[in-house]
Amino acid sequence: MEERTLTKAEAGYQMLQILSAVDGHFSAEEDIIIRKFLVDYALTDYQMEEETEVISAIEPEDYILYFHKAMDDYYEDSTPEERIRFLDYAVQLVKADNRITKEENIFLNELYDAWAHED
Repeated sequence: MEERTLTKAEAGYQMLQILSAVDGHFSAEEDIIIRKFLVDYALTDYQMEEETEVISAIEPEDYILYFHKAMDDYYEDSTPEERIRFLDYAVQLVKADNRITKEENIFLNELYDAWAHED
């Protein structure tokens, strides 16, 4: 696993990409949520391409490891308000296809549990 520190935009993009992949289906509605995130966080084409390559090379059984790394990097580079806004993106993404799978729920719970100590 790469040990570079991700910016919050890169980390958020990775987490959303993983969330969109864990159920084995990628919908147009999920793509819309991710594109909105990209616009809001001004992720450059180069950054997006680089992070997409990283995600596409991950084996599904390793998603949780990369998700945790991205989650920690995002946390370190963000404010409590930004984390709340990201959680909203994550929830919108998993609800986009009108069903939340067991796998998606596991990842959302990991995110909520890690950031639960916020005031």
